[in-house]
Amino acid sequence: MEEVEQEMDPDPDQLPFVAPCNKLPLFAALDWMTLSWKDFKSSKRVSLIYGGALMLISYLLAFASWHLGGAVLLFSLLSGLVFIAPVLALGLYSVSCQIEAGYTPKLAFCIREGKRHLGNEMVFSMILLVVFLLWTKAGSAIHIFFPMQSDPELTDYITFYAIGSVVGAVFAGIVFLASAFALPMMMDRKADGITAVITSVHAVLENKLAMLIWVSIIVASVVICFITGFLAMPVIMPLLGYATWHGYKQTINAEQWQENKKLNEKYPEAAEV
Repeated sequence: MEEVEQEMDPDPDQLPFVAPCNKLPLFAALDWMTLSWKDFKSSKRVSLIYGGALMLISYLLAFASWHLGGAVLLFSLLSGLVFIAPVLALGLYSVSCQIEAGYTPKLAFCIREGKRHLGNEMVFSMILLVVFLLWTKAGSAIHIFFPMQSDPELTDYITFYAIGSVVGAVFAGIVFLASAFALPMMMDRKADGITAVITSVHAVLENKLAMLIWVSIIVASVVICFITGFLAMPVIMPLLGYATWHGYKQTINAEQWQENKKLNEKYPEAAEV
């Protein structure tokens, strides 16, 4: 009888509110990129089609923003791509998942996989869209610091770009915390949005230095995309998407979380302990 009672009373610290995470080595992100390159070589056609579609979206966005609001709006919107990129990369996670399962990646499967998780994706997308719109407004507001005098000094430009960089970094940091591993977990384990986001934030904060290196790789990749006029995007975006999937698999102990979740569903009274 005592053994049964112990079975029905799991450790409350292990309740599935947040999936446990592993402690990452400092340069874990380099391993993710190596695995990502292998996935890219195994799915060149799908990767280039997906990355090309993202490049086309970027060009359309740049064209529209330039004609509607000029250089300031263009800079704000293109910078905002960093915020919505996790959702745009959802299909890429599916490619890595297919390869991991031993299948030949198919674009149609990526689309079907996206439809299966449409509810949680839409909630998450709306959150990112709100942040994206706030950043757009903030980017426009920052324009008041732009030196308008006929002969501005170098310090005036430095001040303008420093303020813009700080504001952008705050928004980007919030989005990164929430989305680093959230969408892969939603797709992999059908986790609800709140659990996935909190798990992502927890995992990033537990692996600050390793994730800082991962952020540096992402920033460098985005800069390369801008410098090349988005021509590098068909290669870089798939690589980042696949690396995110491998980062999730190495960081989040989703199997343990799912086992705990099933236990709580079987013994709901344990959650009240």
